[in-house]
Amino acid sequence: MSRLSAVAKKGLGDPALAELVVIRASQLNHCAFCLDMHLALAREHGVSEKQLDLLDAWEEAGDVYDERERAALALTEAVTVLTDGFVPDEVYERAAAHFDDTRLAHLIGLVVAINNWNRVMVGRRVAPGEYTP
Repeated sequence: MSRLSAVAKKGLGDPALAELVVIRASQLNHCAFCLDMHLALAREHGVSEKQLDLLDAWEEAGDVYDERERAALALTEAVTVLTDGFVPDEVYERAAAHFDDTRLAHLIGLVVAINNWNRVMVGRRVAPGEYTP
């Protein structure tokens, strides 16, 4: 999982976007450890406090997120929640309009990796504050 996370982040090519994606999935999965860790990393990568503050309501946040970020966040939610048992075509197509095939694969890989990490950390009850770079 560590390797998948690292390769996916690097392949996505945008560390700030990668952190927004993993934070959003971690919010959905209620993983306090991953939120604590990735909020710190997001700040290191220059993600604004406004984006971090409004991430839970990104769809209603106006122009705080650009269309590429919105597409990535929509795909993150669809892959994380899988409410309908699949990723809706319109969500996938929206992301595909902003990411080439390789970057889209890295984005999906990143979402899969953080979902796995969230489940491990929540399952093990790892507390926030235990992350050290």
